[in-house]
Amino acid sequence: MIERRLTPVLRERLRQNPAVVLLGPRQVGKTTLARWLIRSGKGVYLDLEAPEDRLRMEDTRSYLDAHQGRLVILDEVHRWPELFTVLRGILDERRRSRRPHGHLLLLGSAAIDLLRQTGESLAGRVSFLELDPLDVGEVGTDGQEKLWVRGGFPRSFLASDSGASLQWRRDFIRTYLERDVPQLGIRVPAETLRRFWTMLAHGQGQMLNAARLASSLGVDGKSVAHYLDLLVDLLLVRRLPAWHRNSGKRLVKSPKVYVRDSGLVHALLGLKSREDILGHPVAGPSWEGMVLEYLLRVAPTGTEAFYYRTATGNEVDLVLNLPGEGLWAVECKRSKVPRPERGFYLGCADLKPKRKWVVYPGSERFSLGEGVEAISPEGLGRLLS
Repeated sequence: MIERRLTPVLRERLRQNPAVVLLGPRQVGKTTLARWLIRSGKGVYLDLEAPEDRLRMEDTRSYLDAHQGRLVILDEVHRWPELFTVLRGILDERRRSRRPHGHLLLLGSAAIDLLRQTGESLAGRVSFLELDPLDVGEVGTDGQEKLWVRGGFPRSFLASDSGASLQWRRDFIRTYLERDVPQLGIRVPAETLRRFWTMLAHGQGQMLNAARLASSLGVDGKSVAHYLDLLVDLLLVRRLPAWHRNSGKRLVKSPKVYVRDSGLVHALLGLKSREDILGHPVAGPSWEGMVLEYLLRVAPTGTEAFYYRTATGNEVDLVLNLPGEGLWAVECKRSKVPRPERGFYLGCADLKPKRKWVVYPGSERFSLGEGVEAISPEGLGRLLS
């Protein structure tokens, strides 16, 4: 069991709310974390895809009343949408009887469907949390390189060897495309979505060019927007918006797009080993995406994230607007001798951030001059959190 940073947050939310919804991609560790919470026998776990567990919940009110005082975990809850209306009445009754907290933990990987159902039926009664793949802060500096190559899905990261890890990721991609997406009622050909996802991996960390993607796929711009929204809602892709506030410069407005897990980037591109990755142009952007995901997870609540780029090419990889702290500028360099480009310094001159960082794979923190410091991903994560 790898200790997940979300565990104390989840415990606190359960103490404060009648129900908590834990979202995340499939195989990210939601079930493992939930079962670990009730390992001492102070709760019950039901998988609503299993016929025997659905049978137990047929009389939902009676079952939950019989387990008052215990945490009831309902996995794959989005498969049973009729359940939400019943849960609303039960949670309201318990709130009126002054037993309002820590009764239900709902797990779901289909973010679109689950958010819609809970929004309609359980508005104001649930708290949402998102469980992401493993990150540098959870595996430590010693596991950083392995995390970059294999990604953060636990079964990929913990596989017995690199071949088994790659095969797991290939199977994961196929299952998502051929089973999970159709089960959501979304009619997108699996092969078309695979090609689109692979194109995003090739363009990891680049500005979105919807027209080029549409031309390559032989579809229109609306279809590209639909495919992108789908992968974003499934928590598999991230759109990083461009800095849009007035700086007196002509600014690029298109968002950058990242496949959120570096291991999936490498699997989509057919990169089998660390040597294959290092010889591919995606190596730097893939590492940048891993760092960006980690920093956004540990940043304080209310942090706004952007990238900055002017029409003349001045660019900052990540701009964090921290509550009460101001701007931090972050550049990602996959080199043990990190040297920011001139465009980074010019971008910082435009933005005037309070802190300027270059994140690199080493462990030491040192000055690069002009107020810029080199730091490890884990080191900057600790400062943010």
